[in-house]
Amino acid sequence: MLPEATDRTLALPDDARILDVGGWAAPFNRATHVIDAMPFESRGAMGFSYGGPQERFGADTWTQTDFCAREPWPFADDEFDFVLCVTTLEDVRDPIWVCQEMSRVAKAGYLEVPSILNELTWRLPGEGDYVGNRHHHWFCRATAAAGRPGDALGATVIEPGAAAGAPATIEFVHKQHGVHADPTIRVTPSMAVELALDEQLQGLFWEGEVQAGERLLIGETLHAELREAVAARFPASAPERALRGLEARVRGRAAALADPLRRRAGGRLRALRGGTVPAESVVSEDHVRPGLGRPRD
Repeated sequence: MLPEATDRTLALPDDARILDVGGWAAPFNRATHVIDAMPFESRGAMGFSYGGPQERFGADTWTQTDFCAREPWPFADDEFDFVLCVTTLEDVRDPIWVCQEMSRVAKAGYLEVPSILNELTWRLPGEGDYVGNRHHHWFCRATAAAGRPGDALGATVIEPGAAAGAPATIEFVHKQHGVHADPTIRVTPSMAVELALDEQLQGLFWEGEVQAGERLLIGETLHAELREAVAARFPASAPERALRGLEARVRGRAAALADPLRRRAGGRLRALRGGTVPAESVVSEDHVRPGLGRPRD
């Protein structure tokens, strides 16, 4: 959690009722209540907690449930003075419902999600050959209540929610699987070391409600947009552009050479296991017409 956000939350009145949504792995100790899919006894899986020296919540105020189940949480409207949800919305299948319920059960709150640059960082520790965290479902972008968004890269926005203008919002867009295989949109480890903490996380305070929605992708990808975002933060020098061009040509040549060999090898292996290749008409009818493409090894 961003230090400024931690300090502001700990400055709430001592009798404030605070709900931590999804706090199981690293609970916020100042929270009086927690809601999570995991049990109280297994809390702290990341090896730490934060937000004060002692837990204010207990087993009796820990609600274990699927909070994406589209069933109202077991709390009354405005039961809490404050709700926080830190690096959780990008993990869950229905972050829009979670935001709706947070808005219902609390008078104000704070949410925090990775920035776009963080979600494009190649080979995060322990993640392997992926950009960002491999289990994340969403790219996220928060916009403050005054209508001031984070920059084009989704950098930090920390503002009070009771401002004139548009309400506090957060937009989710599917993190398509293809982003992991495109080297032109990666924030490489050598780039990532330049990122300050507030370039890696987006934090948003809100009051009353936070509006959430999904940006639908229908027959399109984000690759060009993401490529522009990375280039804006890390403009390439002439030698870097030349090197990237050379790398792209080498990859193209390698693919052109490897694909025919792969097809021939696949045919031989198929024959060895007794498989057959269907007639072209069958291939076209069963695969191409429904839009599934040609089968390949």
